[in-house]
Amino acid sequence: MPIIVNLDVMMAKRKISLNELSEKIDITPANLSILKTGKAKAIRFSTLDAICKELGCQPGDILEFTEE
Repeated sequence: MPIIVNLDVMMAKRKISLNELSEKIDITPANLSILKTGKAKAIRFSTLDAICKELGCQPGDILEFTEE
């Protein structure tokens, strides 16, 4: 898939764990893990908004397009 999810990179930069972020944005750790590992097929704008607010970043910091 040409969309790469860099959530793990942003979480490492902000020194926040998966469980801590999941609690703060009110999403289950399992669903956040699916997103973090790049296995998600979609992401809701409300989820992306919550992640960006909590991590203090832009959507482009989390999602990256690459040509195959």
